[in-house]
Parts: sequence; structure tokens; C-alpha cells
Amino acid sequence: MVELRKRKAPAEAAPAPPTKKSVGTAAASKTKDSGADKKSAVANGLSSKTAVAAGNTITLDGFGGEIETNDGEKTTLKKLVEKSKAGVVLFTYPKASTPGCTTQACLFRDQFTPLTSTGFSIYGLSRDSPKSNTTFKTKQNLPYTLLCDPSASLIGAIGLKKAPSGTTRGVFVIDKEGKVLAAEPGGPAATVEVVSKLISEGGDAVDADATEKVDDAAEGSKEEQKIEEGKPVSETAEPATKTNGTAEEKKEDVAQAEVAADVADSAKIIDDIPPV
Repeated sequence: MVELRKRKAPAEAAPAPPTKKSVGTAAASKTKDSGADKKSAVANGLSSKTAVAAGNTITLDGFGGEIETNDGEKTTLKKLVEKSKAGVVLFTYPKASTPGCTTQACLFRDQFTPLTSTGFSIYGLSRDSPKSNTTFKTKQNLPYTLLCDPSASLIGAIGLKKAPSGTTRGVFVIDKEGKVLAAEPGGPAATVEVVSKLISEGGDAVDADATEKVDDAAEGSKEEQKIEEGKPVSETAEPATKTNGTAEEKKEDVAQAEVAADVADSAKIIDDIPPV
């Protein structure tokens, strides 16, 4: 009698190792995404080799993207610099026609002649619409153009965008060669003082940590406090007078007034949001 033996079932084949092609495809995809991110950053003036800080030089081609004047004209920072005699001053503000922003705009208005005496062109910059900025400019009789940047492309490029969708009050100054002379946040009076100090020193880069608040800045803080308290404010601030307070006390007064201005601006912005 013949004995029949069962055959053993063949072992399951091991899964094939990933091919070089798939690995290469994944790497290529990653490289492609990285390249796209770099292109996007460069388009907004944010390349890793370009730091927006006083003393550094930036490439103006494509820097900050396209913006619009309050009159509806499309422009760029490069065009504004080319149009100027010595360079451009941009002061940023959170929202047109709010208390702190009005104080800041009027301080630049009242100091417009001395601040532009060496050839710098002054512009206000915010995320407001052309209509809002035109109303603001007309009501406050501002002698300079207001720039509209709803996507915050330029505001972000100069380092003054506030997450998630706000604007940090500050100032940015650049000369004809693309050298950054000032780039820092600050209150209404402080932003004007940065430019005033820059002009008086003949256009040397301003170090934010070395900027001092002088009597004009202290006087500006008094005007800001009047606005927050609902008191009438003169169209043109009177010359500052000497006080017996120390420099540190003056700095503290200015800082407190500027914080109050920003709080008032934030409250006004919240009030303007329509109910759901």
C-alpha cells in the first residue's frame, strides 16, 4: 500500500522593498515644496538672507508685493523709493480714524516740513481700504499719501504685522540704496521721534535700543492723554516745556500714554465689528 503525503503549502512571499524610484519621487516632491516656500518668501521680501533691521540693505525688487494709495493707484515700495529724493518713511497704524492712529498721523502732519527737509518722502501704511484712508486723510488734513495694504504683504515684509490679522504700530525708514535706517515698533510720539532723530543725525541708521524720548515726545504723550480722556486737542501741538521730572519719568509717561492709545484703538476696532 502506497502512503500519500501532504505537500507543504508554499510560504507567502515577503513584500517587495520600496523601489528607488518611489523614494526619489518623495524626495523630489519635498524639494519642490521647499522651493515653492522659498519663492513665496522671496516674493514677500522675507528671504533668509534678508533681515529687516537698521543697518542692513535689502533688495527692493518684489519686496513687500503690490500696494495701493488712498487714491487707488497701484504701487510698490521700490517705486516709492525711486520716486523719492532721499528715501522713504513708512509709519504703520492699526486702523484709520481711531484715537491713537489719529494722534500719530497728526504728529507726522505737524512735523511734516522738518521731517521731509532732507528729501525723505513720508507715507502712512495700514490695512484700511482706500475709502477709509481717504476719509482719514481729508478729515485730518494730512499732507502725505496713505497706503492701503489689505493683505499685509508690505506690513509683514517690514516686520510690523500682528498675528492673526492686525498691524503693529511702528516706523520703517529706507534710503535710495535700499539701506534700512530704522525698523521698529513704537507709539505715536515715539515713531515720529525716531524719524526726527534720524534727520538730525544726517541719515545714519537708528538703533531702536538707543532711541531716547525727548521733550517733543513727552508733549505728544500729553496730547494722546487728552484724546483718551475726551478733552479737546489743538490741531498743532504747542512747543514742549521743560519740567523737573527725570528722563526715566518722562519715558514712563510716554510709554503709559502710548499703551492707552493702543488700547483705545483696539476697543474702537472691536466696536466696529458688526454683531453676528
